[in-house]
Amino acid sequence: MKEKIIYQCSSCGYQSLKWVGRCPGCDSWNTVEETIVQMTKKSTTSKNNIKKKAPTLKLTDVQGSKSDRIVTQINEFNRVMGGGIVRDSMTIITSPPGGGKSTLTLAVANDVAAKGYKVLYASGEESDSQIKNRADRILNKINENIWIIADTSMDHVLETIEEIDPDLVIVDSIQTFSLSQHLPARAGNPTQTMECSNELLKVAKNSNKPRAVIMIGQMNKNDEIAGLRSLEHLVDTVLVIEGEDEAELRGILATKNRFGSTGEMGFFSMTERGLLSIDNPSEFFMTKREEGEVVSGSALTVLREGSRPIIVEIESLVSNAFTPYPSRIGEAFRREQLNTLISILEQRGGINLFNKNVVIKTTGGIKLKEQAVNLAVIMSIASSVYNKGIANDVVFIADVGLTGELKKVPALEARIKELDRMGFKKVYIAKNAFSKTVKFNNIDVVQLKTLQEVIQQVFSGGKS
Repeated sequence: MKEKIIYQCSSCGYQSLKWVGRCPGCDSWNTVEETIVQMTKKSTTSKNNIKKKAPTLKLTDVQGSKSDRIVTQINEFNRVMGGGIVRDSMTIITSPPGGGKSTLTLAVANDVAAKGYKVLYASGEESDSQIKNRADRILNKINENIWIIADTSMDHVLETIEEIDPDLVIVDSIQTFSLSQHLPARAGNPTQTMECSNELLKVAKNSNKPRAVIMIGQMNKNDEIAGLRSLEHLVDTVLVIEGEDEAELRGILATKNRFGSTGEMGFFSMTERGLLSIDNPSEFFMTKREEGEVVSGSALTVLREGSRPIIVEIESLVSNAFTPYPSRIGEAFRREQLNTLISILEQRGGINLFNKNVVIKTTGGIKLKEQAVNLAVIMSIASSVYNKGIANDVVFIADVGLTGELKKVPALEARIKELDRMGFKKVYIAKNAFSKTVKFNNIDVVQLKTLQEVIQQVFSGGKS
């Protein structure tokens, strides 16, 4: 046995061959300490230890395979996964603390188990009783095909996988596990995290017994998966749960998916019974009103979340300001973008807001990230100023330039087709946004050049 001096961070476990004042792993100062470790002598490499070379094939001769999927009853989860869980896949789910990672994976585990598959749920963060309490709270009935192990040793988890032979392995969270062969590096150390993940990769990609592996990943202060970026390259799918702590709405975004569409978004509602799939987002993000009922300050538009068009209601409130600096509040909108649209409305639409407070929000709390919503935002503000409601079957899809001209937006035909399918009667878009030869069943497509033209048509010249 030989002794070797290394320098290890007492905060995150990062190891270095030389002392540094600031830890590269966690950016902490004066936490790197000298440590003596015992080094075992490496055995002489023999021919028997050399890994057999993989065969070299022509790409045209390789036999293609169709990914076998486990389709759950959670529709929005299936959507972001690309149609279900691939049997030999690695997925990592991350979010800020309290985002719903463990709640979602436990619901997925129970759904998969109900289909007759074996599931192993390994937790390094919670005890078995804590997992049971959560299951009692969010699941109607706990399936007998779920096994749990509350342990931080990846060696024990791998042994349990051999014993139980599960079809789905869930690890919560990967940063809490360690392998004995890489001690004294602590759990959460980049080396431990990557080596544990590599062992799970071998489990998932085993040609004799492929298994699906879902890992939960902790998120750092920069809202990224804790550890090396290599972890994201290792897995097949990366899912990020978005949403405010107190908000009901949760969005799950696929930032990477080898078996589906990157950028796909699924929507869930956080309730006392866990995360519930929102299967028809358009209904969730609109207010249900009686036929012919209109309210001022409301306008509809169509967002594109992943491959899906979603109809969204934008609400505004304009009130008198009694301070030198009126408020500009956008709960689902960047303040800089809101100020820009207000300036356009004042200069190009002829509506003075210099002494008015303006508040913008969306029904359901969905974030407005696209330029395609800009016309609807402006029209909702104008509706509030004029105190005139816009008909519930009228929608606005266009960007608005600083010149007051309407601009075309991507995937416009798909958005209008969704409106046509939902029974809307009229949509305002930019002039020459697409060919007039495109025909729809019920909806009237109005193509106009400027914001002023839209305001005049919708409000018949302005304030009553």
